[in-house]
This record gives sequence, C-alpha cells and structure tokens, in this order.
Amino acid sequence: MDKDDTKQAIGEKEMAIVSVLKKGRAQLSLKLKPSSIYLEQSPCASPSQRPTHRPSLAPRPLGSPPSTVPAEPYLELGTKPPPRTTGATPPPGMEDIEDVLGPAGFSDGGAPPGLRLPLSTVAVKPKRRSSRLAQTQPQPDARIPGTQTIYVKTFGCSHNQSDSEYMSGQLSAFGYAITEEPEGADLWLINTCTVKNPSQSAMTTLISKCKSANKPLVVAGCVPQGSRDLKELEGISIIGVQQIDRVVEVVEETLKGHEVRLLSRKTLPSLDLPKVRKNKFIEILPINVGCLGACTYCKTKHARGHLGSYTIDSLVDRVKIVVSEGVREIWLSSEDTGAYGRDIGTNLPNLLNAIVAELPADRSTMLRIGMTNPPFILEHLNEIASVLCHPCVYTFLHVPVQSGSDAVLKAMNREYTVSEFRMVVDTLCELVPGMQIATDIICGFPGETEEDFAQTVSLVKEYQLPQVHISQFYPRPGTPAARMKKVPSIEVKKRSRELTSVFEAFSPYEGLKGRVERIWMTEIATDGVHLVGHTKGYIQVLVIAPDSMLGTSADAKITSVGRWSVFGEVIEGSVAVNEASHKQNCAEVRQENGQNHVEEATCCTNTCDSCACSGAESAAQQCSPPSVAPTNCGDAARQETPQPRLVRRNVEGTVKTSEVDTATPIAKDQQPNVVTRRALNIDRILWGGLAVSFATTVAVLVLLTYKISYTPSY
Repeated sequence: MDKDDTKQAIGEKEMAIVSVLKKGRAQLSLKLKPSSIYLEQSPCASPSQRPTHRPSLAPRPLGSPPSTVPAEPYLELGTKPPPRTTGATPPPGMEDIEDVLGPAGFSDGGAPPGLRLPLSTVAVKPKRRSSRLAQTQPQPDARIPGTQTIYVKTFGCSHNQSDSEYMSGQLSAFGYAITEEPEGADLWLINTCTVKNPSQSAMTTLISKCKSANKPLVVAGCVPQGSRDLKELEGISIIGVQQIDRVVEVVEETLKGHEVRLLSRKTLPSLDLPKVRKNKFIEILPINVGCLGACTYCKTKHARGHLGSYTIDSLVDRVKIVVSEGVREIWLSSEDTGAYGRDIGTNLPNLLNAIVAELPADRSTMLRIGMTNPPFILEHLNEIASVLCHPCVYTFLHVPVQSGSDAVLKAMNREYTVSEFRMVVDTLCELVPGMQIATDIICGFPGETEEDFAQTVSLVKEYQLPQVHISQFYPRPGTPAARMKKVPSIEVKKRSRELTSVFEAFSPYEGLKGRVERIWMTEIATDGVHLVGHTKGYIQVLVIAPDSMLGTSADAKITSVGRWSVFGEVIEGSVAVNEASHKQNCAEVRQENGQNHVEEATCCTNTCDSCACSGAESAAQQCSPPSVAPTNCGDAARQETPQPRLVRRNVEGTVKTSEVDTATPIAKDQQPNVVTRRALNIDRILWGGLAVSFATTVAVLVLLTYKISYTPSY
C-alpha cells in the first residue's frame, strides 16, 4: 500500500469517528429531561417546559454560556405573580415566597433557569477540557445572601422600636451586619410611623435619599400597612407590621432586584424571635397590637388594626428570659395597654401581677407600664394602683386626655369625658405615693372653639402635669377628621404656642433639691459625662459616675434643678446590683461600639412624636415628688424631667451589693460622702501638671549646671 492509499484510509477512519461522536451527542441530548437541564437557545425547550424557579447561587459548570434570563422583576406576596415576558405561564398556586423557594432552594428540586447542570447528574462522563480554557470562562455575578450590610432607621413609638429590634435580630442571626451608617450599607430598612405628617414627611425624605444613592430599599411599619397605595412606595419592597418575622426573606429578594409586598395579616409574631436591643439594659415588650377604639383622627388604627393580645404565659416566659439576660428595665408597650386581654378573656391586672411575680426581689429589674386610655383603666383603678405601689414597678403612667372639652372629645370619638380623666388622675395620685402622670393634648382639632380651648388650658393649669405632649392637629388621609371643617392653621399654631407657654411656666422641680432618691442607671447622656438614672417615679436624674455603674441602682442626692433638668450626686456605698448578671451585661456592652442611639421623647411639646391616639409611650416625666402623697397632681412641688437623646457606651467593672430604701430625706448634720468624678479628674490633672512642672525645672537646672561647669575660661 503506497502513501496515498494510507492517507486515504486514515481520512476515512477519522470521518467515521467524527460521525460516531456526532451521533452520540445527538442521542445524549434526547435522553436529557427538560426538568433537569435547560438550554437557553435550544429549540426543543419550549417556554412551557422551562423551569420557573428563582435563580440559583450555585456556580455554572465550566464551558456553559452565561445566563441571559432576566430576573423576576416583581413578586406580589399574597397574589399571583405576573406572567413572564417570554410567554411562559407561572406555575399554579404560587402565592408567596414559599412557592418560589422549595425545600432545597427550588420548589421542584430542579435546575435553576439559565444554568446548566453538571453532566454527572445524568450519569454521563463529560469530556475533559483544558485548564487554560477553564480559566477564561466568565464567572456568574451572584452575591451570597447574609453577607451584606443593612442600615436600619426607626420612626415613631416604642412599639416600632421593638419591631426594629426584632427585625435587626433576625437579620443579624442570618448573617447580615446591622449598621447606623447609611452610606456604607448595601440595603436600607426604614420602619415608619403614620401618626403625624412630620414623621411621614421624614420617611419620604429618607426614601428620596435612598433612591438617589441607588440603594435597595425595604419600607416597614405603619405607613405601608395603612397606606399601601402611597405614591412614594411605588417600586419599593414593603413589609407589614404583623409580618416582621419574615424580614429576612423580603431583604434577600430585594437584594436580588425583586419588589416584594408582604402585607397580609396573620397571627402575632413570636416573642422569642432573635432580637438586637438598642440598649442592652432595656427590653421593650409588646403585650398586644391594635386597639378597641375608633378615634376619628387616628391613622394608626388602619395600620395596627383591631386588638390582638399575647397570652399571659408567653409574656411571662419572655420576662424570665430577659431578666436572665441582665435587662434592668422592662417597658410594656402597646397602642392601648389598658385594653390588654379583652380579646382573650383576661385583663391587665392579671398580666401585671404575673409579671411582677417574676421580677427579682433585689429590685435590680424595674417594670414600666405603657400608655393606657381612660375608658379601660377605670374598671381596674384599685388593682392598677396596687401594682404601681410594688417596689419593682415605676410609679408612672401615661394617660392621654387630648382635650379639656367634652364636646371636642365627642368629636374625636374618645369614648370618655373630662370628668372620667380627672377620676383616673385623682385616684392614682391618692392611692400611689409619688404617682407621676403624663398626658397628651391636640390643639386645633376641627370644630374646637375658643371656649373649648380655654377649658383645655384650665385643665392644664389645674393639674400642672410636668409631662404634656402638645401637638397641633394633623389631618391624616382616610380618617373621618380629615373631612371635618378645619380650624385655620394660623389659629392652630397660636393655640399651640399659648398652651406651650402655660406649660413652660410651671416650676416642677423645686421640691427635689437637697433630697436623696434611689435611681436606676441604664444610659449615658449625649454629653458623654453624665449617666442617666430614673427615680421610682421615673424622674430622670443626671449624675456624674463611672460607666461601670450602668445597670446598677444607687442613692443620689439632688444637687441642682432647672426647668428642664435635674442633677444629682451618687452617694458612695449605696450602689446595689446583681453582680453575676451585671458582669455578663458589662461584657456584652463593652463589645459594642457606643454608637447606638436611643431616641426618647422630650418635654419639648411641639416636637414630641408620640401617638396622639394610640399613645406611643415616651420617656416619663412627673407630676409630684416621691416624698409627697398628694390628693391631686396640682402641687407646686412636682417634678419633670426631659428625655434627651441618649447614647450607650462601654461598661466595665463591678460594684458591691447593698439594699437602700428610696426617698429618704437627710439632715444637714448627716451630709453623705459623695462620689464626684469631675473633682477627682481635676485633682489628677492638677497633680499631673505640678509633677511635669517640677520635672521641667529640675531638667533646666541640671542643663544650666552642666553648661556652666564645662564652659572654657580664657
């Protein structure tokens, strides 16, 4: 056989091998099922056969083309999603995120769209490719869930703050980092308030900033729940007030470019969800959601809905947990605390007695009762008064009156009269020593006459309550009051200024100066110098003391008082603390950077954002000194304390334990030994300066002596 014949034979064999290989590939493509592999450009894969699962985070096999299937642009949770633009029809029954996510990440366990499965999944050995080719393949641009940073911003009441803490806890547990710096965050989560126009306007401004920064955004809270069709919320993921336990799913889908809307109402979120507190020492405990009222001006009812109460057992279990974690204050939060339990066959006194039984006997953890409207507390005044007298319960209560005119209260549909409000205040101040009362007032409600406003001013002057949240009327869309004839805005502002002037003319602190009060210290003031403590009546006292005293209680002598502040000095040797739990809390707080802020309502009555109807409880201020048992709250010796913006910082060290009674006056011949950190710091500075001066003088003398001794003489 010559060379030409040999070449011809080799060529025929090569052609045969190529033909066999082509036939093998064709047979292999027929064996592959559409549910396990999806070729984007294959004519045999019709739109109806293509999987409808969400994109996978698994890497694409080497050699496969990159995915070109667009992401699902919109997911309406609670409704069926729109059809794909490719003509595919969505699978039946897809009505929530769970229908998008199957047990293994995909609902049918098949392949994600636009990605190839490894050939090993169909028991076929793939051809070996060169390593150089593998290195040049483009990698998918997929971000792993749980690795991003989330900026959380909260508006509104303490209930909203608790919701934000629960959402932050879940995100943190899933791996997301929570930050207070919006610039470096990968997604913004805004928890909103719908009580007044200013709070919603602040939300709108923040949304605009987020869109300008091109950041993914999730809006939660009362605004989307009560106004889901708001123009500002178009194209934004939203989550309702009763769906906060699914915030991780919403954030994950939003980061992928989907718009998620989760607003359907269901059972109450669990109290045992992960939680990241703004203040390690304060637990905000929601006891119920919604209310039984129907106030004509209130938008919160549209968002929070009808009353839904947690069971006593679940709340008591939560109290046990937070006490074991070293919490020093428990705030009971609600749209109306007094209505608790009416939907489940119990009442507020039963709950309070059950919770108080679980508080430590050493008074290391205190309980603060939230806002209650007059109609529901009237039935249990004696029982509530008995609980308020308990050593572990602050003698403070927030009871909104809103107006001093029965005609205005009727137009508001408040379901009580001014005389009933008087009965609540007078009874509590009579039965509870040192009782402190806070209230709310709305100026310029539609139909309010000059006579109606004069009755409100008279009521404020009569009781001289040191904490009064004065608010101008804001018509909220969708409420009956928004359709009523309005008082001119100029008149509304005039009445607000007049009532504010009356309120600021009081001198509520005079009876405190020189007294000794027991205070519980949980925060550090913004000046970075004072610790913030509260008396049994929840009077805020600013003291200079080491940061290690956070989470402790001690006796403090009130040294000076002003219109908006009370200052004191901690008495040495009077500190009481549960050492074991205090060490644990100090270690936890030390690990945090002291950048977290707890925004409290101030006594500046025009800026308070507390809920005028649902009574979002704010930091307490008081109506009488603890040493006085007044028959009403009109005495000149009442106390009031503004709640400034507070900052938590690091805590270290422990202190010894002792038990001292509160509200004990002292004589001039028994002046206590006082710890004054400022004085100690000044002494150290002076002694340090003297030492430096002495050392400098000695050094100069030695240098001069050396020069004189070695100077040559001529």
